[in-house]
Amino acid sequence: MNYRYYPGCSLEGSAREYHLSTLAVMEALGAELQELEGWTCCGASAADFTSRLLSLVLPARNLALAEAAGKPLTMLVPCSACYLNLKRVEETVRTRPDILPMLNEALAVDGLHLSGTVRVRHLLDILSRDIGATAIGAIVRKPLSGLRIAPYYGCQCLRPYPVFDDPETPTSMEPIIQALGASVFPWHMATACCGASHINTHHDAALIMIGGILEDAAGADAIVTVCPMCQLNLEAFQHSAPTTAGDRIDIPILYLPQLIGLAAGISPGRLGLELNLSKPLMIA
Repeated sequence: MNYRYYPGCSLEGSAREYHLSTLAVMEALGAELQELEGWTCCGASAADFTSRLLSLVLPARNLALAEAAGKPLTMLVPCSACYLNLKRVEETVRTRPDILPMLNEALAVDGLHLSGTVRVRHLLDILSRDIGATAIGAIVRKPLSGLRIAPYYGCQCLRPYPVFDDPETPTSMEPIIQALGASVFPWHMATACCGASHINTHHDAALIMIGGILEDAAGADAIVTVCPMCQLNLEAFQHSAPTTAGDRIDIPILYLPQLIGLAAGISPGRLGLELNLSKPLMIA
């Protein structure tokens, strides 16, 4: 298995532990990741409010770079926001070919050209469908027996493009969690929005959304996610998020590859566990 790898800005900044654990786990699973040379920001959630064209050109530049680099033409993207932006361009080129000349006019300034041959895929898609729970279970050295894990998908990896799972009742993480020896914690907030970047502009409203998610996870040993924004909101603001009972919630928020890596016996340093703000070593 060989993939072009797009880390995106979060994985080289606030979510470096997601980057480190993704590299460590994919290596343990025998997958080769080739980081895209010269990659730039996908526009995150800000570009679309500035210019619709800019929100397409920024991801398109990265897809054009991947095309120029040649095989592998499958791009693995761990960040759900980056995935959504890159996937939007892939889908726009496929369904609206009339927009492609406009994108290429902008890309020509940088000497690039896009034809639409790169396939954008989320890390969870590749873990659940290309690799699969059986292969993941085969690298387990320290089964997470007795742990109850709440799988948190967030919004962007399945909406509006339900490529690999049901956007309303997703289950793709569940066989992976069970393959690690843990059990899936039953809850209702697996796809609820965490407030995303509203934590900066509508702080109090976002805190209420975060508090609802954390409160529903009460009783779980950890929440596991595949989105840097979700992980940051649930982890950094869990002590200030309001709950119905007014209780303080203290629960580890792990990235899925960190959980896999713990079960595989990969060292905490290679998984970036010291970079988490919550206490992931509580379950190690």
